[in-house]
This record gives sequence, C-alpha cells and structure tokens, in this order.
Amino acid sequence: MCSNAKTLIENGQTYLGIELGSTRIKSVLIDVNGNILAKGSFEWENHFVNGIWTYPLDEVWTGIAQSYQDLSSVVRDKYNTVIRHISAMGVSAMMHGYLAFDEQDNQLAEFRTWRNNTTAVAADQLTDLLQYNIPQRWSIAHLYQAILNQESHTKDIAYITTLSGYVHWQLTGQKVLGIGDASGMFPIDHKLKSFDPNMIATFDQLTASKHFHWKLANILPTVRVAGEDAGVLTEKGARLLDPTGHLQSGSPLCPPEGDAGTGMMATNSIKVKTGNISAGTSAFAMVVLEKPLSQVYRDLDMVTTPDGYPVAMAHSQNCSTDLNAWVSLFDELLTLFNHKVSSDELYSTLFNHALNAKPDAGGLLSYCFYSGEHGVDLVTGCPLFVHPATADFSLANFVLVKLYTAFGAMKLGMDTLTKKEKVQIEKIFAHGGLFKSKGVAQLVLASALNVPVAVLETASEGGAWGIALLASYMKQTHLSLSDYLDQQIFTQTADEVTHPTAQWVQGYETFIQRYKFGLSIEKEAANFANQS
Repeated sequence: MCSNAKTLIENGQTYLGIELGSTRIKSVLIDVNGNILAKGSFEWENHFVNGIWTYPLDEVWTGIAQSYQDLSSVVRDKYNTVIRHISAMGVSAMMHGYLAFDEQDNQLAEFRTWRNNTTAVAADQLTDLLQYNIPQRWSIAHLYQAILNQESHTKDIAYITTLSGYVHWQLTGQKVLGIGDASGMFPIDHKLKSFDPNMIATFDQLTASKHFHWKLANILPTVRVAGEDAGVLTEKGARLLDPTGHLQSGSPLCPPEGDAGTGMMATNSIKVKTGNISAGTSAFAMVVLEKPLSQVYRDLDMVTTPDGYPVAMAHSQNCSTDLNAWVSLFDELLTLFNHKVSSDELYSTLFNHALNAKPDAGGLLSYCFYSGEHGVDLVTGCPLFVHPATADFSLANFVLVKLYTAFGAMKLGMDTLTKKEKVQIEKIFAHGGLFKSKGVAQLVLASALNVPVAVLETASEGGAWGIALLASYMKQTHLSLSDYLDQQIFTQTADEVTHPTAQWVQGYETFIQRYKFGLSIEKEAANFANQS
C-alpha cells in the first residue's frame, strides 16, 4: 500500500478534502476509491466577542495552513515524498452564518457563526413573508437583522457568503457555493437547483425603501451542484494552503459544501428514507424526503443533499459541550488523586457505565445549553443540572442524563417530522465524537428517535472525508452521486446497527416529557446568568 500510495501522491492522483469544523480544521488525502492516505488537523475554538460567537479570519488561514502542514508531515514521514499535484480538492465548513464584504473585498462585519441567536425578529418576519422556515442562523436572517438594526455596513455590501464559500473564493477567485451549503443561506428552488427567484424578488421589495445599491441576487454566490466545475486552485490559493511552496496551482475544486452535506456523503445517506445525525458541538439530523412537507414548521429546516434533493433538517445549537465539561471535571478529580487515564478510556468507561442506569435516568434532569437554542425559544443559554430530592442520584444515571440531554432539542424537531408528518425512516447513520464509544450513544439515539441507528466504519472521518469524496466525484460524473457512493466507495463497508428496544424508548420518552416540563427552569437560569 505504501509504495502504491507514494506513486499516487507523486503522480497527482489523489484528492484533498479540508473541513473547518467548530473545534478542528481537518485535512484528508484519499485515493480514487476513498481510501485515506494521510490526515492532518488543527484545533481551534470560537470566540464570544461583544455578544457574538465568531472566528477571526486570520485564524482561519493559520488553521488551514497548519492542518495541511500536519497532513504533509504524515506524507513525508510515511511515504518519503511531498505533495506537489492534487487531482481535485474541496472545502467544507460549518453551515450558515454571515460573512459580508465590500467591493474592495474588505470584511464589513465580524463573522457571525451558526451559534448566534441574535436574529429572532428577522427570522420570524422572513418566515411569515416567504412562507418558508427561515432559521435564525441562516445568512439571510443575519443580513435582514443587520438591516433592521440599521448597521451602517449593509449599504456597502458587495458579497455575502458562508465560511466554506469564503475559503473557496480565496483559493480559486470564484464566488460559488455548493447547493447544500447554499440552502442554509436562502431558500432553494429544487427544480432550478438555485436560489428561489420569486423569494429573492419578494426580499428586494421588502428592502426597496432602503435604496441600497445592491439587489439580493447580485450579492449571493452562484449555486453549483455536486460534480460541477467550481474553479481551480490559483497560485495565491496554493500558497495559502501550503506556505512552503511545494503545492502547485491548477487543481480543480468541487463546489464548497457545508458540514451537513459532507456528513451525508461520509455516511452514504443521500437516498430517500435515509438520514444521518452529526453529534458534536451541535447536533443535527438530516432526512432525505420523498415529498415536500405539508406545512411550514419552525423546528424543521428545508435544505438539500449535495446533488440538490430536498432534506428536512432538525438542528440544535448545543450537544456535547456540557458533557465534555463534566468529563473534564472527572479527569481533574482523577488527577488530584494521582490517577491518570487517557481521554478515550475515560469517555468509554463513563459511557458504558451509563448502561447500568435506569432507562429514564432516575428522575434527573439536565440542559446542555451553552448558547441559545432556537427550537425551545431560548436566546441565551446556561448549562443546568437539576437533582430533585426524590431522584436516584447515581453516577450511571448522571452520565445517562447528560447523554439524553445532548439530543433533547434535536429530538423535539425529529418528533415533528416522524409524528406529525409521518415521515418513514428506515435507518439513521450517526457520526461524530459521541459515537467513538461503541454502542452507548447509538443506544441513546435509537431510544430517542425509535429508529435503528447505524455507525459506519468510515463515519469517524467526517466531513473532511466527505468533501474529498465530492472532489473525487468530479471525475466520476457518468454516475449519479448515490450510485458513485454505492458502487465505488461503500462496496465493502460494514455498518454496526443498534435497534431501539421498548424499555429504553419508554425511558427516553419519560425523560423528554420531564425535559419539556422543566424548560421554564432553564429559561430562568439563562436570564439569571445573563444578568450576572
């Protein structure tokens, strides 16, 4: 494998995927069959500045370069060669958010990420006007809220995009966006596979009195679907990726995508009645639909697969951050007693101990809201643990309730999809850090959704691998995207399926009723935290 891989690398027969996640920037180099040749990463964190969750753009480029350098070091050490040519590449990043630039390409406002819940007024007004659910984190909600707030930068806008669109633009000079990520900016017309022109006209009428020099269609990126050309790596782009100068320009790039779309790629869940769930800092479920929903739901977003098919998305801003904080506390306690265990062992031991808990978590209650949560009408968050005097306060129940609450807000949106719309789901594919400890988080999720949950061997590679596959697909467009995944990538990939059981499903239902009943406590706690 090593000698063959070295030849592929030196002949430029590899594909590169880069994904900017909320806590890591990952780089993955693959061959034409999706086999991973090398990986690199860089850890980073968002900043809470003046009430806004953001990342400075200079950190974007520092992180990308260091992630690529990490990958290059693996190539050098493992294969005794350097990367000079790449057959095709792609960029993925956190969906949604707001990046605005003027005609001189100057950034006009801080990057406002998906994590912000500051656009409620705009999101509600646009939803009513367009009769289409506009979540707070969508780019159009951020734009309109800035207009409502009379932010001076709005008059100078020449271009708005997402994080993946921004990085792609700097690498290629092309202002384009993959349809999956684009569907988190503004509603998509599924027949045209582009932004809905009638809704664009409606938005322009809404803002006509402002007399902006721009119209919405002119400041949005051009939409591309999987397999379409999206530009080539420029000399400037090559140096941004690889300041050492080894990487040469000219590689074609696939349309940049959001982490939701690349997660669908990484789990082979782009066919009707399949779906996937990504669990990390946030949690979101994506289900490919047979037909449109019967009405607008505020807890379900309508987005698309990378090839443009409609998807219902149940999204929660918060998932694993609070759980990670508690595990870190346990690690600190062990260190105090001079007992050190690896992070993987600590998570695995605690997660497996949760299987000894009572299925309803013993009457305990927890909320994992570090930030606000649109699905439960929470503008700001406050992590909260409630221990009623009558509850069974054991370690197993405590860990289980932390796992339960990680999926709580997302569960409410999925209930709308399955119980109100009667959408049938044959299997959900799960990926993300919570699923490293085999079986436990799967059982929790299967119990929450009452659906079989599968974890693929490849799922841990996540969106960086998924966007590398989309780069590779550019050379295989004689196949449909789903046939490409089935016939070339997932031919021998096994999945491990956990089926829901009546006892645990009932236990989660008992918990979620307690969760809904106690939301008023969480709102008071968030108000208190916001005042202090």
